Amino acid sequence: MATDWLQIRAGKRAYQHIQEHGLDQDAIDLLVGASGGPKWFVLQGLDRFLFGEFFAERERPLDLLGTSAGAWRFASLGQRDPVAASDLFAKLYSTQTYSAKPDVQEITEEARKLLHTYIPDDAVHDILNQDKFRHHWIVVRCRGLTAVEGKKQLFGLLTSALANSMKRQWLGKFYERVIFHHPASPATFTELWHDLPTRHALLSEDNFKQALLATGSIPLVLEGVRDIPGAPAGIYRDGGVTDYHFDLDFSAIDGLVLYPHFHHEVIPGWFDKRNKKRRTTGAHWPNVIMLTPSAEFVAQLPYGKIPDRTDFADIDVEERIKYWQQAVEQGRWMADQLKEWIATGEIRNKVQLWR
Repeated sequence: MATDWLQIRAGKRAYQHIQEHGLDQDAIDLLVGASGGPKWFVLQGLDRFLFGEFFAERERPLDLLGTSAGAWRFASLGQRDPVAASDLFAKLYSTQTYSAKPDVQEITEEARKLLHTYIPDDAVHDILNQDKFRHHWIVVRCRGLTAVEGKKQLFGLLTSALANSMKRQWLGKFYERVIFHHPASPATFTELWHDLPTRHALLSEDNFKQALLATGSIPLVLEGVRDIPGAPAGIYRDGGVTDYHFDLDFSAIDGLVLYPHFHHEVIPGWFDKRNKKRRTTGAHWPNVIMLTPSAEFVAQLPYGKIPDRTDFADIDVEERIKYWQQAVEQGRWMADQLKEWIATGEIRNKVQLWR
């Protein structure tokens, strides 16, 4: 019996659609990408298939929602060759190196270099002047001590984590969710997001790179991004702080939501990792289709795990690069399987109802 490298789960409405119609790109209204740093490497094969084949003939706009690595992944879409752009991002990220003990300034500078190579100015122009792929990135605007750099920021983080442990809505005392969105998008599907203070800002050629850098600016790891043009003054950091894997209301979306994800669990915010009671499920998201690596897939990876940021410190440079690039290559197994299941209709038998 062939091994299933891919697991597909769907909320009630999405599951019923697949049973009746299979999986067709025109049914998808939103593509979602989560935070997670190098965990995304196992999804790059799926991205190549989705960007280069599945959505290639799409005529109507597709909304994209991303934080941190998810937003960076999706920045390939709207470029002239999204598959080549995705491949470049994977290569740049997987081969990234630092000094023996890099500080925040060094890591931030390396991130800027990667960003400018991955997305040159002409690519920004191309992305903003097409409306087939409409980007929406979540970035947090910090309040109080979460807005400072250095050791005082740690106190702000600990205080906000404590507040979150008692009530997720209390994160709003420390962070404001800012949705930077494509100028062609009215961002109407975000209008029901009232769980935290939320405002919107248009993406432009003046702020595109700063907003993208900000959504991946992990607290204490990278410097915050100050005073992004077109948005309120302040310090901006990683959108995953409030929306790590998301727990947002998608009921305003008419069609289905496709969510390639590297983990079987969906963790709402950065501080919820150890709070097992806070998990998003298909009961919350009836219109969501979740694509994740199977346990068998993960077992075949080097070290038997998906890459993560600790690999920078735990594995020597040459071995880490080899491991990360193998994860990228192996991720294509999932893409090949998804393509086959869609083409043959076998996806109806492979999808599980996500409760």
